[in-house]
Amino acid sequence: MNGQMMDQPLLISSLLKHAERCHGRTEIVSRVIEPAEGDARFHRYDWRALGARARQLAKALGTLGIAPGDRVGTLAWNGYRHLELYYAVSGSGSVIHTINPRLLPEQIAWMIGHAEDRVLFYDLNLAGLVAQLIPLCPQVEYWVAMTDAAHAPDIAGARGRDYESLLAAENDDYEWPVFDEQCAAALCYTSGTTGNPKGVLYSHRSTLLHCYASALPDALGLSATDCALPIVPMFHVNAWGMPYTAPLVGFKFVLPGAALDGASLCELFRNEGVTFSAGVPTVWLGMLQYAREHGTALPAFRRCVVGGSACPPSLKKAFHDELGIEMQPAWGMTEMSPLGSVNTPTRHYEALSPEAKAEQSMKAGRPPFGVSIKIVDADGRELPWDGKASGDLLVQGSWVVSRYFRSDSSPLVDGWFPTGDVATIDADGFIQITDRSKDVIKSGGEWISSIELENLAMAHPAVVEAAVIAQPHPKWDERPVLVVVCKSGEKLSRDELLRYYDGKIAKWWTPDDVIFVDELPHTATGKVSKLKLRELYAQAMPAAAAS
Repeated sequence: MNGQMMDQPLLISSLLKHAERCHGRTEIVSRVIEPAEGDARFHRYDWRALGARARQLAKALGTLGIAPGDRVGTLAWNGYRHLELYYAVSGSGSVIHTINPRLLPEQIAWMIGHAEDRVLFYDLNLAGLVAQLIPLCPQVEYWVAMTDAAHAPDIAGARGRDYESLLAAENDDYEWPVFDEQCAAALCYTSGTTGNPKGVLYSHRSTLLHCYASALPDALGLSATDCALPIVPMFHVNAWGMPYTAPLVGFKFVLPGAALDGASLCELFRNEGVTFSAGVPTVWLGMLQYAREHGTALPAFRRCVVGGSACPPSLKKAFHDELGIEMQPAWGMTEMSPLGSVNTPTRHYEALSPEAKAEQSMKAGRPPFGVSIKIVDADGRELPWDGKASGDLLVQGSWVVSRYFRSDSSPLVDGWFPTGDVATIDADGFIQITDRSKDVIKSGGEWISSIELENLAMAHPAVVEAAVIAQPHPKWDERPVLVVVCKSGEKLSRDELLRYYDGKIAKWWTPDDVIFVDELPHTATGKVSKLKLRELYAQAMPAAAAS
């Protein structure tokens, strides 16, 4: 016997319709890309205005010949026009393909070609990149500058249009179509992999279920009383879903544009009363440094989620002690839309000692309903949730990839997606990521966690950033080597830093050498590039490692 309830598809356009009706006056603030001064640097409107412009844009896409299922590319930062595209493209039945402009032109061109993007929208300050891409992407029919006619660049061969003229030619008399919720809505490509990136094609259903879960109190915990600013870019796993959570719960939404330096972010946080944010550790490090140097106070800012790579305990402590901000570690992947877990406390936290509570707060957290997890050994046998057994982390869920875009094979193993992370899980489901499977160091048949060594190094008062890689060793197979960036004006010797590990780890875990550098290489999404570090240093065997 079936239930007798209405059957309404979960569609992205329904989020926008809800926001227009129930949060229509809620403000959306964006730092503009065009040259401007004073108040003109920021664009302000609300969900009702965004909804009208999204409907105009949906009609404009039709005039460009875009049909349901067609891919529409974007090269854009976090701004109001990009947000309009999120809803106009997916809501009309097409697929939005957000592209990271920090990648090499050849990488971007490959993704545009693989996705078969027919139209490409780009921010004004990326016109130089577009000029390089045009001869590499002959299948793109239109290149639309996300600005007005007065600022539109003249790029040879672009069949150029400007965004505002496209909208001005249409009215907002448009009805969002109704279709199957399993239809594709958005396309993102993985980063940091060897070989070509892999496309992850999200459906309307998966996106809305992810949206519901991410808004839960024990996930991002957002409400209509918040003011939220995603530092994580809208081209990186859909800004961790926040452009969809915003209309669901109706918080004030602040979009920082391309300015992600400490000064620009602190200005927005302070002036707009931001209460919540999300971003990768490297951005938080820059913001912390600026706040320290300038004595910046951010009284409204209460909580932030940190993901993308492991949160150093020293960073979490500094945010709490110096700025009064609670930093919550989270974990996920492009293949997971991306939410996999968030560290929010349970009632059992209260019974822990202060030391145990601090240790528990550094874990990657526990999954929301909708994600199932397990760890397995090298033979695929499931391991216990005791907080001690360590194995490969596998996931299942309603917003987890089943197959990569345009791939004939599935990455799943017996219905589970292998994340590539090594982890422990405790009795309450809290995940502790101990390493990436490709980064863990095997020395003399035993495992060494690069993450733990990095976190300890970054706790040293003279260190601002650190990474650990494996170097080949004739006796022990692999040994850890530490690559370090010191704080400005600080001097630190190799021996002094290695002594800092004494008593904190097993002696044999201590890195064999330290390489001091001015900066670490980062991927296009802000993570430390272990791949690049291995290319630079993996074969540079230090003399100490030969003993």
